[in-house]
Amino acid sequence: MDAAIVDRLQQDGRLSNAKLAEQLALSEASCWRRQKRLEECGVIRGYQAVLDRRKLGFGVMAFVQIVCTQHGEEVTAAFEEVIRSCPSVLSCHNTTGEADFLLVVVARDLDDYSGFVDKVLRRLPGVASIRSNLSLREMKETNRLPVLEAPYR
Repeated sequence: MDAAIVDRLQQDGRLSNAKLAEQLALSEASCWRRQKRLEECGVIRGYQAVLDRRKLGFGVMAFVQIVCTQHGEEVTAAFEEVIRSCPSVLSCHNTTGEADFLLVVVARDLDDYSGFVDKVLRRLPGVASIRSNLSLREMKETNRLPVLEAPYR
């Protein structure tokens, strides 16, 4: 039942408790308790609107691979602080393979992205190389997890 609750809320985070309970054939009190428990244990971390980046003027999406020469605690902490504070960076992953980090970055246009590379990425401590791949066309975009298909529920 918890998987069904989070699946429905992923589809519509504005779904009222009454409507959610109705869709799942639960009492409102039971549905509310389950949802609150999922929030309290951190399964549900929050609710937000899904925005269209292009309609807001962010026409460029880049996947940026960063290779670092230094991996010390101080250098890594400084790197992470800069990345966390930068609103253009949608996500950052410490990865295996050739690159140490993979970033997803948005920018208004190529000039804006170029400025981001010059003013932010090239000034990061311990960076040996930066490789950018620009998205030409987005075929799928979602944050929804396949909770109903997960074999380990």
